[in-house]
Amino acid sequence: MACSDGEAKHQWIQNVQSGGAVPCLPPENCPNGWATPPGDTFMVRGPEYFATKAKIPGGEYLLKPLGVDWIKGSVKICEVLKNRNHRVRKAIDEEVLHGSKPFVWAFNLQLPSKENYSAIFYFVSLEPVPEGSLMDQFLKGDDALRKSRLKLIANIVKGPWIVRKAVGEQAICILGRALSCKYVQGSNFIEVDVDIGSSIVANAIVHLAFGYVATLTVDLAFVIESQAESELPERLLGAVRFSELSPGSAGVYEVPSEEQQEVAPILPSRLWRSFSQLLQNPGSSMEPSPSSENTNGNFHKEDAGNNDN
Repeated sequence: MACSDGEAKHQWIQNVQSGGAVPCLPPENCPNGWATPPGDTFMVRGPEYFATKAKIPGGEYLLKPLGVDWIKGSVKICEVLKNRNHRVRKAIDEEVLHGSKPFVWAFNLQLPSKENYSAIFYFVSLEPVPEGSLMDQFLKGDDALRKSRLKLIANIVKGPWIVRKAVGEQAICILGRALSCKYVQGSNFIEVDVDIGSSIVANAIVHLAFGYVATLTVDLAFVIESQAESELPERLLGAVRFSELSPGSAGVYEVPSEEQQEVAPILPSRLWRSFSQLLQNPGSSMEPSPSSENTNGNFHKEDAGNNDN
């Protein structure tokens, strides 16, 4: 059946979504696959957060879901979008040749394991980033800004009690404060490589969770944190749900040769301290103020409602 003009225009997105080792499926039923969960699953800082600590449902995403890679390699997998032979990079380059200007955001969670697993989540913007927006500041900013702003929200939708207890109902982490991150940026993409093994506590929790990965359903959202009243309310960049992943379903990533690897400026990364208080304060439900968050890189649970609890 022929595609409409609109469908044909974004056929490349559908091709990327369906091209990974695990399929894109409906969020209510995605075993050994991935999906896009509803934005309202996540609570973010509302318009009066600094006065009331009130949060609101996340709502619509700023970016479109593009794809997921569940892969493993002979070495730690990084800088995938610099690899001109990688499927997502190929798709970006082809769209640029056709006159489009997509901009892809990739979040690469490098899991501590002998097999060097990586779960990489891709999102895309088809419109120019608004000048002066938090997205614009993040793309133009230095490492210090990026390390203090990019936030991960994790919800365990389904899983055994021991994993729920370790992670919490809603775990929130400023990635650059808690983990070692590398930011790789090109003219049409930014990739954040997150080394989960750089934190003793995160390493332990991921090892625990990985033992139950075939029974877990997890929602992950990415947001650039609002740290001033003028930046409220927060908006979610994008989110992904993965469910009951099989380690055996991971694709094998071939490390590119120097000829295949693009030479581009790479922003330096630093190894930040582990967040040792992750499990020490399980009763804390209110998110600390930005000033107190600067003193640590902890995952912390946030109040899932407003300020009633």
